[in-house]
Amino acid sequence: MKIVLLGAILLFLTPLGVAAKAVSYEVEGKSYEGYYQEAGQGKPLLILVHDWDGLTNYEIKRAEMLAELGYNVFAVDLFGKGVRPTETDHKKLLTGELYKDRERMRNLFKAAYAEAQKMAGESPGTVTFGYCFGGAVVLEMARSGMDLDGFASFHGGLTTPEGQDYSAAKGKIMVFHGTADSAISMEDFGDLAVELEEAQVAHEMVTYSGAPHAFTVFGSDRYREEADKQSWSRFTGFLEEKYK
Repeated sequence: MKIVLLGAILLFLTPLGVAAKAVSYEVEGKSYEGYYQEAGQGKPLLILVHDWDGLTNYEIKRAEMLAELGYNVFAVDLFGKGVRPTETDHKKLLTGELYKDRERMRNLFKAAYAEAQKMAGESPGTVTFGYCFGGAVVLEMARSGMDLDGFASFHGGLTTPEGQDYSAAKGKIMVFHGTADSAISMEDFGDLAVELEEAQVAHEMVTYSGAPHAFTVFGSDRYREEADKQSWSRFTGFLEEKYK
């Protein structure tokens, strides 16, 4: 991969021959840095929300995989430019602050989405997806009533905060969950299914046997190839149904 610097934007020339940019932007006076992988103008836009360790090479790899399939992808930054926690306590602190301040969580997502729209221009539609903490953020945005085509959570937090519901949700909700997940229980999974059905929200929820929390994370001891491939196939299948 060739890298050049153009002003405030770090430009990557990928094997695809398209631009991949680290994009700096501000929210309420604080600097953030997302990542934009372009497949071409007029393509569907996907908004990727990172795990609790911030925007890393994992999200960049997922963005590249989707760009190869013809989608523009913007990976958001919810922690701040250069803030990529490596210690568990720091990860808990950063995510905990946003779990406690849902309005700020929503505003950070919306600001990143606005930045993504500037990059992508006109598109036939938008879907957001996220991993672990990012999956919880995606469901937060669904409950907020954000008008997107779809919301997909991969091994994400599934609990609905007190005082919230899915009555305003628009777009299909997809949940990919491991039945061996010790962090997010099958009771949480079942409760969400009931909530979505009662709210008459279009949804698709899939479980994978033997898959623990974070089963899609390449190279980790929790990675489960079969569950990763199956969930990825269903997600990309949904995108194809929607946009091809």
